[in-house]
Amino acid sequence: MQQRESIRNIAIIAHVDHGKTTLVDAMLWQSGLFRQNESVPERIMDSIDLEREKGITIMAKNTAITYKGVHINIVDTPGHADFGSEVERTLTLVDGVLLLVDAAEGPLPQTRFVLKKALEAGLPPIVVVNKIDRGDARPAEVLDEIYDLFIDLDAAEDQLDFPVLYTDARAGTATADLKEEGRTLAPLFETILATVPAPSFDPDAGLQFRVAMLDWDDYVGRLIIGRVVNGRVRQADRVTVVHRDGAVEPAKVTVLYGYEGLKRVEVPEASAGDLVAIAGIEAVEIGETVADAENPRALPAIRIDEPTVAMLFSANVSPFAGREGRFVTSPQLRDRLMKEKRVNVGIRVEETESPDTFRVSGRGELQLAILIEMMRREGFETEVGKPEIITRQEDGQTLEPMEHLVVDIPEEYIGAVTQKIGPRRGVMAKLVNHGTGRVRLEYRIPARGLIGYRTEFLTDTRGTGLLNHLFDGWDGWQGDIAHRQNGALVADRAGRTTAYAIDNLQARGVMFVNPGEQVYEGMIVGENSRDNDMDVNITKEKKLTNMRASTADEATKLTPPRLMNLEQCLEWIREDELLEVTPKSLRLRKRQLSGRRRF
Repeated sequence: MQQRESIRNIAIIAHVDHGKTTLVDAMLWQSGLFRQNESVPERIMDSIDLEREKGITIMAKNTAITYKGVHINIVDTPGHADFGSEVERTLTLVDGVLLLVDAAEGPLPQTRFVLKKALEAGLPPIVVVNKIDRGDARPAEVLDEIYDLFIDLDAAEDQLDFPVLYTDARAGTATADLKEEGRTLAPLFETILATVPAPSFDPDAGLQFRVAMLDWDDYVGRLIIGRVVNGRVRQADRVTVVHRDGAVEPAKVTVLYGYEGLKRVEVPEASAGDLVAIAGIEAVEIGETVADAENPRALPAIRIDEPTVAMLFSANVSPFAGREGRFVTSPQLRDRLMKEKRVNVGIRVEETESPDTFRVSGRGELQLAILIEMMRREGFETEVGKPEIITRQEDGQTLEPMEHLVVDIPEEYIGAVTQKIGPRRGVMAKLVNHGTGRVRLEYRIPARGLIGYRTEFLTDTRGTGLLNHLFDGWDGWQGDIAHRQNGALVADRAGRTTAYAIDNLQARGVMFVNPGEQVYEGMIVGENSRDNDMDVNITKEKKLTNMRASTADEATKLTPPRLMNLEQCLEWIREDELLEVTPKSLRLRKRQLSGRRRF
């Protein structure tokens, strides 16, 4: 095997919100990629609107810098386990990982998840303790926790001998010793060159290119992004696609792109170790191999963890269908879901008995909620059902997915949290008090016990708690878990809501609508204070008479309605309810709109 010393391929892995994207920003700036006066947005790599709004990385993206004549390809990966399929794919592109850990929070569940994948792949790690400027930073303790985590994950001896750097990504500084203040990221660049091995390849092998990501360009069409493992590829080359089932298909490379900074640049050829994008090959999926035309040999396919949550997507058939969206038919919905399935290997789409309903499975609620939000912004109207966990049968026993739950809360909320997790079948595994007024609780809990809990948790901890969870294998069915305790207030006729009707109904529960909104029969307008559903007339108007009462001029005092976001709506609904999603509105409704059919 030979090595290409002029290239390094590295992935940045971390828990969500530990500063990966900010560190990549600083690396790009200090590599001299931008002019001094160039206008560049913060978190450059978070190019999707949703990523900027939520402050998380959803799609893995790659960039490249040059340091001392060495071309360093950097892949920014998501930190959330729901997007774990992105992490699994990107680790096939690189030869080393940069593990980023918050100097105050320490290793969290997703740190464990992404590090486990990297160690299994045999990649050498560089540990970076970030945010050392925080007032509550505890770098020495966090480093001990990182060593414990490596040992816990059965890291090899050479993987335990990792270099450690301390960074302030926002200021763009790094140092190997806390006693010395960092000035630039040069120590980090030097460590990457010294620790990450150069790509190795077999000089006698033909072309082998593994597809890790798919993209689209308006000018050249579909792009396949991946790494040239062996051989070389040129523009206009004849190649062969080797599918998962072993079938081979001829193809042609029309355009070849390399990476320089944030730009894709056309290159005449690419050799082993390069990360490139190829245009012109349509019939290829993620994980498959583009190989030599004469002697096609496939690389091992990428293995992806099983999905644990499923939801039913259907075309919008409510009385308000077609008012706000551009894509409302079931063929359009089907095409969009199939396109997502091709690009995102973490999602599965299956047909159901109904031609306009599809079963979509993913890693978690958040992944499916992101898909719904993206479709909504593209102009789709859909109706989705309650998220349900996927079970499997083994030896006549029903197994369900379990989660490793880590809760970081102020001491005074321990009682409120444990009281809620108990009925959800959570079993406490660990309790750690850092002595800073905050406590870390660890539980093993069924995945379905977490559906609908996040909102309650934030309320119980007054927004000060941190909740993270990670897939933790399969276990026997844990028994029934109570879902939402309260019933729904359901509109019994179509019309426009009135302040008079809402005022009279406020004693019955919490409202979800403002005065003056259009409603239809079967639409959920509030949460009942009792456990049963109730049909209500929310369009009732005050009868006008020529008699004057002493209370006639009193203003109606209304409590503001509870306005829920997409994730909260998905957590709230029951099996007999649907969430209607349009580009402008989120409406909760009963599956059966007519009151007569429901009762």
